[in-house]
Amino acid sequence: MSDCLFCKIVSGQVPAKIVHQDDQCIAFLDIAPQAPTHVLFVPRRHLASLNEATVEEKELLGHLMVTASKYARDNGIGETGYRQVVNCNRDAGQTVFHLHLHLLGGRPMGHFG
Repeated sequence: MSDCLFCKIVSGQVPAKIVHQDDQCIAFLDIAPQAPTHVLFVPRRHLASLNEATVEEKELLGHLMVTASKYARDNGIGETGYRQVVNCNRDAGQTVFHLHLHLLGGRPMGHFG
């Protein structure tokens, strides 16, 4: 998608503080962190939201979660705890319409709901 910010980050057109890359995803630091650790895990392939995911994306979605968990363990928040969040559409707080997983940690997370 030519106007998608995260597609531009994936392609290298827009700079980001990249902390992980592989053949399926890229991860970078959030520019407005909500916790001491706040990393976005973005599939290289554009999906606007979780609503576009089908059974064909189950391996990709699992890869995002496993990759984020490994990052958490490798960066000292695996034992203390972390949160993985995928927002879907505006009412859930999605502001960039390219599916992405937030990894949040480094402080106690309050309850929500």
